[in-house]
Amino acid sequence: MSGKHHEYSVTVTWTGNRGTGTSGYREYSRDHVISANGKPDIPGSSDPAFRGDSERWNPEELLVGSLSACHKLWYLHFCAVSGVVVTAYEDHAEGTMVMDEEGSGRFTDVVLKPRVTISDRSDPSIAEELHGDAHEKCFIANSVNFPVRCEPVIIKG
Repeated sequence: MSGKHHEYSVTVTWTGNRGTGTSGYREYSRDHVISANGKPDIPGSSDPAFRGDSERWNPEELLVGSLSACHKLWYLHFCAVSGVVVTAYEDHAEGTMVMDEEGSGRFTDVVLKPRVTISDRSDPSIAEELHGDAHEKCFIANSVNFPVRCEPVIIKG
């Protein structure tokens, strides 16, 4: 692949040592902190199904959130250059992960469900069509090996 290269650097620091490290499966916390220079930390853990803290972000939620955020950013770009005025955008994205008998898992799909409010002067058919363009350009969707679908709702007002 030719073109510009962008590199991203984050640090994940495990904070779950309760004093005995990983001396037993139940003896340590899955808590960690995701950090990058100049940005607020993200408190992380595993999914509660895997002994994680439900009040912290888990990797699965972050993956679904990354897909949703990337799609939104491209969508807003295409709306801005196409004369569609978006006044509100909220996505209730959902991801499905399945586990195999050995305990490994993988995502089988993610469904983006954006509710987009556009100005009265904007064309709802163009607003809906631009979701396809956003999906084609989304860096994260282009990087995963499962389908990412989009079921938008366009609201005039």
